[in-house]
Amino acid sequence: MTPARLEDPMLPTLTELLTLPAFAGAEVVSGHAHLHEPVTWVHVSEVADAARFLTGGELLLTTGSLLASMNDAEQDAFIASLAQRGAHGLALELVQVFRDVPPALLGASRLYGLPLLVFREEVSFAALTRAAHARILHRAAPALDPGLAPLLDALAETGRSVAFLRAQLGPLLSLPARPRSTLLGTLDALLNTNFNMAETARRLSVRRQTVYYRLEQLRAMLPDLDDPRRQLGLHLALEITRTEAGEAISHLSGDRRAP
Repeated sequence: MTPARLEDPMLPTLTELLTLPAFAGAEVVSGHAHLHEPVTWVHVSEVADAARFLTGGELLLTTGSLLASMNDAEQDAFIASLAQRGAHGLALELVQVFRDVPPALLGASRLYGLPLLVFREEVSFAALTRAAHARILHRAAPALDPGLAPLLDALAETGRSVAFLRAQLGPLLSLPARPRSTLLGTLDALLNTNFNMAETARRLSVRRQTVYYRLEQLRAMLPDLDDPRRQLGLHLALEITRTEAGEAISHLSGDRRAP
């Protein structure tokens, strides 16, 4: 049975994600009528039973290494399973394994209405997921209480934003880019759901056990995580990362690489 269609207006659609610079090389080869569907998360997957891990709304990225070992019927079944579990797209890199979309894969994606994207040049899946998740988490987060906006302005105007970030999120911001992004996104989701584990897992499209594991990591790095005053500081710090992310986070982490 196909999961109910997501209707969260705060989530970006596939059309919106395709406007991001990281997705500039994407070509839509099928499923144009479904590009308006909201995307909840982006996963890299090279397993045949990827569908069983989906909660609905995901965009999957693949090099095609697994698909190359499938016959036509298996490729059809693979696309059917993704569509039935509510996936909202599949992106295939046509570089190492395929030079063109396998006819059975293309036919199945058209049959089941699953958007199929292709990249005809090598692309960084890490860059794609990072860009998409930044948009997803930013749009999913509720607007900051207008009453707190003057505090952010004061921090910026007095040049204290970086020091404030260091005090609130220092241990997280010193991590490499990938775990840093993952834990910052998890912290943001936890704070915005009042630490509701089930809702946090749904927003992040991960299992609850994964959220518990990440929460233990966060508690080890951020003391007094249950203190409401501490949570307010973290809310403000996360808002700063959304408005001054490039300069502030690079300054704190020492990461000078281009995004």
